[in-house]
Amino acid sequence: MNYIPAVIFRVCLDLSENPYSRTNSQYDHLKNYSSKPWIVAALVSWGIALFEYMLQVPANRVGYQVMNLGQLKILQEVITLSIFVPFSVFFMKEEMRLDFLWAGLCILGAVFFIFRQKMFGA
Repeated sequence: MNYIPAVIFRVCLDLSENPYSRTNSQYDHLKNYSSKPWIVAALVSWGIALFEYMLQVPANRVGYQVMNLGQLKILQEVITLSIFVPFSVFFMKEEMRLDFLWAGLCILGAVFFIFRQKMFGA
């Protein structure tokens, strides 16, 4: 039981590259490859996505040893949004809106409900 926090921490570290790669592969072409043919943007995005999956699959396998599927998915979404919001504001120059805060609070609620049994035995 004591190894669970260490496994969750390792999964978080392994998955932290994942949302950056995913965000980069899905949206970077809108800014940096908009003048290129779509096939070039697709091939670059697929190359980044391959690297992403080479990190994500082992992290998911390790995480699934101590978390259920719902917990693993919510954890991935928290990590993804913590990367996506700064990416969209600083790199893509999107306007920061209060909606980001409300969405973040909803995700924190999801974290509470999906992990409450592990935290409180409820």
